[in-house]
Amino acid sequence: MTLWRMRPARPAVQTRLRPHNRGVTTRPLLIGSEIYRGSTYGPKHPLAIPRVSTTLDLIRAMGWLAPVQYLDSPRATPADLTRFHTPGYIAALMQAEATQRVDPAHRERFRIGADGNPVFREVFSRPATGAGGVMLAARLTAEGGVVHVPGGGTHHGMPDRASGFCYLNDAVLGLLAWLDQGLTRILYLDLDAHHGDGVEAAFADDPRVFTLSIHEANRWPHTGRAEDRAGGHARNLPVPEGTHDSEADFLLRHAILPIIRHLRPQAIMVQAGADSVAEDPLSRLALSNAAYRATLAAVMGQAPRLILLGGGGYNPWSVARCWAGLWATLNGLAIPPRIPPAAEAVLRALTWCRAAGRNPPEHWFTTIADEPRPGPVRPEIRALAARTLDALPEAGLPVAVSTP
Repeated sequence: MTLWRMRPARPAVQTRLRPHNRGVTTRPLLIGSEIYRGSTYGPKHPLAIPRVSTTLDLIRAMGWLAPVQYLDSPRATPADLTRFHTPGYIAALMQAEATQRVDPAHRERFRIGADGNPVFREVFSRPATGAGGVMLAARLTAEGGVVHVPGGGTHHGMPDRASGFCYLNDAVLGLLAWLDQGLTRILYLDLDAHHGDGVEAAFADDPRVFTLSIHEANRWPHTGRAEDRAGGHARNLPVPEGTHDSEADFLLRHAILPIIRHLRPQAIMVQAGADSVAEDPLSRLALSNAAYRATLAAVMGQAPRLILLGGGGYNPWSVARCWAGLWATLNGLAIPPRIPPAAEAVLRALTWCRAAGRNPPEHWFTTIADEPRPGPVRPEIRALAARTLDALPEAGLPVAVSTP
């Protein structure tokens, strides 16, 4: 999907902003919604678990959220969504929610109800809420600022089909909103265990958006090879199984930060899918959540605008602890070695039908910060970092984008 085929900007999602949120956001903002509470893809699906609602509950129980920092996410309208997605696909998604079924033609054409993308009660309204939140975050950071949208990060969504549990691509819609403001140097950084294929494809022909994805090699969707560069303004770091904190730190210092400093982006969007954590069932990486916090802490001061998204993550304890810890990082808050009883109660209330959920380790209930998981940096990690810096695009200059 080339950018010039995308529809022109539509009127943005409307919401009433509090006066203190206009202009530059001086404190990090958190955008959430109650739509995620009790919403599930189905009892046997990896996304049967509560993630965003648990994250919000944990943050509040820690006393980390001032009322003025929280905003309810608006729901994107069909007109907003067709900025990237096709009208026929959006109509089919809305019909699936209204009827709670999908006809065979729509299933085949749009992959709704297929490939792990089930029809469920909020199959349109939940992803549309995530998209509305990310688009709002882009508007709130028009003059600078930091916004966390844990319900965002559905990076596999394609213009005309569902993919990888993702029905809409809220990251693409947020990046387009930034481009509509006139930005010309944007970095999209994807930390999910799975390649951010939908975002890279959306901007494959647009040098204003540089996509950088660190993901597990040889894992679905089996894209994002090191040699895949989208005309020069994408880099992919497919890391081997067992990648740990020391190797993540090496890539941060020798690939991610050098790229950022070279490009000098006006805005950074970070997709922080928590499935690279060692306890996640859908990857074979070995990071602690300390690696996520270290990466965010290093990146967050590198541009005047930052949006932090959620993404993957299929262990309810590791997801909530990771994303709550990232909110603490954005706010410069210390994470205590033992969390208070109210926060512990949030984590003890979780259940998980997988084997690991039958006898969870005690630290999943009593801590937010993992112990670091260091190890030797393997030669393939060093080679990957060096290769990533080869032939970067010209540094820090606005780009001219031709129109058809």
